[in-house]
Amino acid sequence: MLFQPTKDEVRDFFISVWEKTQVQTPLTPLEGMAHDWILAHPEYHGLLSDREKALAQDWAVAGGQTNPFLHLSMHLALEEQASIDQPRGVRQALARLTQSLDDRHEAMHQAMECLGEMLHTAQRAGTAPDGQAYIDCLLRRAGHHG
Repeated sequence: MLFQPTKDEVRDFFISVWEKTQVQTPLTPLEGMAHDWILAHPEYHGLLSDREKALAQDWAVAGGQTNPFLHLSMHLALEEQASIDQPRGVRQALARLTQSLDDRHEAMHQAMECLGEMLHTAQRAGTAPDGQAYIDCLLRRAGHHG
């Protein structure tokens, strides 16, 4: 069963990780992973430093705005997929994509597009997410840059 936190729980998690790192509080392994991705997104540091604003703000997806919390959550979801190799083959596909782009961060952003595509297709069709289509998308992107 996937952990399905509320919007506020997700925001609180990332804000807390940022707050803990400012005062050098030890982090759990998951918080450590989150911290690595926060560091990779300096454009979010100001927002994460302002708890009230971060909890209150909404991002208009229609306006092309990226929700920083959704974005960081997807980074963690991809890490988790790779660590347990679910769907099967995703670990290798992500590794190939990273290798072909020679940029792990960019590879994860491309993988998010594949993940988003799979979830969107499943929602539209009212079916379970197609893990194989997701893996195929990752491998296609890896091949285009190889």
